[in-house]
Amino acid sequence: MTAPAAWGAAPATLALAGAQVHVWSIRLVQPPDVVAALGATLVPDERTRAARFYFERDRRSFTVVRGALRTLLGRYLGRPPGTLELGYGAKGKPFLAAPAGDSLEFNVSHSGEFALLAFTRGRAIGVDVELRRTLDDLLSLADTSFSPFENAMLRALPAERHTEAFFACWSRKEAFIKATGEGISQLAEFDVSLSPGEPARLLRVRGAAAAGTWSMHELPALPGHAAALVVADRTAEIACFTWPPA
Repeated sequence: MTAPAAWGAAPATLALAGAQVHVWSIRLVQPPDVVAALGATLVPDERTRAARFYFERDRRSFTVVRGALRTLLGRYLGRPPGTLELGYGAKGKPFLAAPAGDSLEFNVSHSGEFALLAFTRGRAIGVDVELRRTLDDLLSLADTSFSPFENAMLRALPAERHTEAFFACWSRKEAFIKATGEGISQLAEFDVSLSPGEPARLLRVRGAAAAGTWSMHELPALPGHAAALVVADRTAEIACFTWPPA
């Protein structure tokens, strides 16, 4: 199943079952009272991490993203946000450490004006959002980050389409490596679609991830951004919501 064409209003009750996947978009700039409320959900070490950022916008972004994550995790689990414990895998993928034994999986990304938070049960998931911007070294970055096939596809496009194609490719590759949890070492081990107007697809996967059952989805438009979702399930039922929850 593909992702919806637009971001919708949140349901009154948050629950995940079967192949359901929920993706949330939230703007990083929020009113002071909302930032304060989200900050109140953080645990002490997260408040310390937020305080270490030099720029206020970075402190605010961290607080909004982590507070929204804790709020939504709490809603799905029926627990106070501050009681949840988050952990990190060997290559940095976050997971729910406590309560132990719950099958809830999640992933988070933020860039530019937006953050995305994705949730499901019992299957790997990865999400990524990227602010489209002019890059003077775009083709050099593609040389080091894209597969040979993706590089050839990018260079075959007219120069005026390079930025759009680059960030489509980048968001799709990031979503996949975040889903697998294997990190950037696998960047050249898979190919994704990138031509403007072409649906988000995994075209080739080799290595350890080749045994997985993956689906890739382009998410509803976010102005000036590219975004993608990857789920270890080809029958995923995707719903996309705009913050705040009901």
